[in-house]
Amino acid sequence: MELRHLRYFICVAEEKNIGRAALRLHISQPPLTRQIQQLEDQIGVQLFRRTNRGVELTDAGRVLYDDARAILGMTERAAERSSKAAQGLLGRVDVAIFGSGIFGAIPRLMRAFRAEHPDVSIFLHNMVKDEQIDALRHGRITLAFNRLMRPVDGLVSEALLTEPLFVAIPTDSPLAGHTAVPMNALEQVPLVLFPTGARPSFIDRVHDMCRACGYAPVVAQEVGDVVHAVALVATGFGVTLVPRSATSMALPGIVYRPLHHPMGAHVDLCCIYRHDDDSPILRSLLASMRKASRELSFA
Repeated sequence: MELRHLRYFICVAEEKNIGRAALRLHISQPPLTRQIQQLEDQIGVQLFRRTNRGVELTDAGRVLYDDARAILGMTERAAERSSKAAQGLLGRVDVAIFGSGIFGAIPRLMRAFRAEHPDVSIFLHNMVKDEQIDALRHGRITLAFNRLMRPVDGLVSEALLTEPLFVAIPTDSPLAGHTAVPMNALEQVPLVLFPTGARPSFIDRVHDMCRACGYAPVVAQEVGDVVHAVALVATGFGVTLVPRSATSMALPGIVYRPLHHPMGAHVDLCCIYRHDDDSPILRSLLASMRKASRELSFA
C-alpha cells in the first residue's frame, strides 16, 4: 500500500463518484479505477459499492477512510515538523546555566528565544564550568553560559553582555553610606569571593582588580556561588562583588552600591558552544540571543 493509494481512495470517498474524483485529482478515470482496485486487492476487502449516482463506502471502507485521513495527516505533520526542525524552529535544546546568571540576563535571553520559537523545548541544567566543558564535548548540552572562559579546543566562547559590578555591603557598614564604592576603599575590607572551581573565574577577576589598585585583597572566604556569597555578607562576613544582575537578590541586612574602578568595573556574560556544531537549532538560538542581548541594557 502506498500513500497515493490512500489519497486516491479518500478523494473517491469524498466525491462519491469516480469521474468527479478523477477531475479533482487531474488524472483520467481508468487509471483511478485501477488504483482503487489495486487497493482493494491488497487489503482483500471491497471498499466501495456502486450506486445510481456513483459509489459509496462499505463498512470496511468507512473504517479505512478514518484511518487513511489520520495516516495522511500524520505524514503531513511529519513533513511540517521536519521542515521546522531544519529551520531550527522545532526540537530540544539543552542549556547549562550557572550562579549569578540565573538572576537577570539568562532568563531574559531564554524568554526571548521561547517567544520566537514556541515549539522548541528548553531544558536548563545547573553546572559549574568544568561540568559545562565536559557536557559540551560529549554533546549532552547544546550551549552553556558562563564568565571568564579560558580558551578550550573545539569550543567557542562568545561575549553576549557586559555587566557593571556592584558591591554587596552589610547595611551597618560605613561603606553602605557611599553612593558608589571606589575600589581603593575595599583594601582592608574582608571579601567573600566566588566561585570556587575551575580557573580562570570571577575570583581571578577580583584579584586582578585589586592588584591594579596596588594591593592584595583580604579574603574572608571563598564559596561556590553568588547566593552563598551574598548570604555570608548578610551575616556580616564582609562584602562581595557581584554583577548587576545579582542585585535582584533582596536579602535583609545588605545593600548594593556601584563599584568604581579606574580601569573599569565590569564582567562579561558569555555563551559557549561547540565549534563544529552546525545544527539549525543552535543557529536559531545564537541569532535570538544576539538580538536579545542588543536590546538588554545593564549600563
